[in-house]
Amino acid sequence: MTGNWRDRAGTLFDCQKRPASGSRGMVVSNHPLASAAGAEMLAAGGNAIDAAIATLFALTVVEPMMVGIIGGGMAHIRLSDGSHRFIDGQSTVPLAVKPDTYRSRPGSAHDVFDTLDDENLTGPKAVAVPGSLKAWCETLARFGTMSLADVMQPAIKHASRGFAATPYLHECIVDGASEMRKDKAISAIYLPNGTPLRAGERVVQSEYAETLTYISRPGEAALYTGVLGNILVDYMKAHGGFIGHQDLMSYRTVERSPVRADYRGWEILGPPPPAASGVHIAQMLNILEGYDIARSGFGTAETIHLLAEVLKIAFADRAAASGDPDFVRVPVERLISKDYANERRRAIDQTRAQRWGAGVAQFEGAHTTHMTAADAMGNVVATTQTINSLFGAKFLIPGLGAVPNNYMNLYDPRPGHALSLAPGKRVTTSMSPMMALRDGRLVYALGLPGGKKIFPSALQALVNLIDHGMSLQEAVEAPRVWTEGNALEVEKAVPDGVRTTLTAMGHNVAAVPTVAGGMNAIQFHDDSSFTGAACWRADGTPIGLAGGLAPAGVRFGLG
Repeated sequence: MTGNWRDRAGTLFDCQKRPASGSRGMVVSNHPLASAAGAEMLAAGGNAIDAAIATLFALTVVEPMMVGIIGGGMAHIRLSDGSHRFIDGQSTVPLAVKPDTYRSRPGSAHDVFDTLDDENLTGPKAVAVPGSLKAWCETLARFGTMSLADVMQPAIKHASRGFAATPYLHECIVDGASEMRKDKAISAIYLPNGTPLRAGERVVQSEYAETLTYISRPGEAALYTGVLGNILVDYMKAHGGFIGHQDLMSYRTVERSPVRADYRGWEILGPPPPAASGVHIAQMLNILEGYDIARSGFGTAETIHLLAEVLKIAFADRAAASGDPDFVRVPVERLISKDYANERRRAIDQTRAQRWGAGVAQFEGAHTTHMTAADAMGNVVATTQTINSLFGAKFLIPGLGAVPNNYMNLYDPRPGHALSLAPGKRVTTSMSPMMALRDGRLVYALGLPGGKKIFPSALQALVNLIDHGMSLQEAVEAPRVWTEGNALEVEKAVPDGVRTTLTAMGHNVAAVPTVAGGMNAIQFHDDSSFTGAACWRADGTPIGLAGGLAPAGVRFGLG
């Protein structure tokens, strides 16, 4: 909906976008051309998985600063039989990397993973073993109905003929320009003549179009055991990177079961470790369940204070006990238990901000993308994908035309910690492709980009829907807050009076333009129709499929 939203506390905010509706399918992503690619697959008779993979490949072209085939991600899939699974295509540490490969920058805080010369942030040494392409191709082969060549056609078309840069893409290029100028290949596309592409100018990726065309025939083998892998490995060898042939050949995706939480009679399903999100969303919902959030009202100091305190609790526990379960023991059952929530809730002061330590024993880039798709058969995909920072490692691999990830920046360069480096270790993430069920029926699927701010924002969207009774459009656009223990960031739409009260309660309040990125979501109605919504924080666009084919036996006369 458009207009404004008011709850009983009188808080106002404006919705800047309109939702879409459909009866035969819905695709929502953070670029209109990518959403259109997915909708094209649904219109051609494909299912939600076909639509999702088409959308993701298109996003690598039209959102190149966020996602790519040399990246990683997590997909939440609900099949028509009602089963849920997570496909973990997260990047891993190359085999040549050891716990002390990087030199930590002296004086870095415990949760800041900076290294000398930014080796884990920009350039070839920042690149982790990619999982995206393998995960997408395998997912399509297992659950889709269309060929890889068919679902990749929109991406190939947009890469070869070009598309108009949006103001959002222009701003992202400006943000990354200082590092990108150091690489001739990436500059040639996004910084022609040293100047960032302006909104409306064409983005043409001819070399990447050839790469996509090649992939469309053999699939993931082109990179993991084939010619494209040779190009990647040769570049890494020549420029000091760590990825070798054995890394690519040994990479495996992992299918995982969801973390489940019960919140006021709703069943909430999120990703398990190595993702931190599902566990900590469940943990925070369990704590919040002890409060009457609906009575407190949306956007009030009372509600924001409670959100801030549970966020600090979750981040303290995340720092102590998150990681790849193959390397770190993650106490999932304790973290998501009602007893543990009761224990933590009893320590919350509803009038004063506190500092929190971990209650259990034993961090990431904000530039990501998310998309959500559904078909009329009951298949749903919510998936978050990334190359980590804006334009990943800030260079382009000649011969591939692809921008690689800088996932190595998410590992602790200091040995002996939960997130320290180890060969083959998967990155810990806050990606939150979430689904919410009521009485066994799927009602919402949602997600967003935003690094460590993802799962707090997903939590708030769920609270907006369940406690505050917002529409889907309102829930994804509503002002957000975030903290992990220092400043309490609140979007500028939060009124001055609320900020003043929060400051008096002991919070170090900072007004910011945005918290996390562009959320998109789908709502499933009792009449089998869909609503799709995307928020103002990105180029998000919902496209719904309605109408249908003519019934058999219909003939149209002429004249």
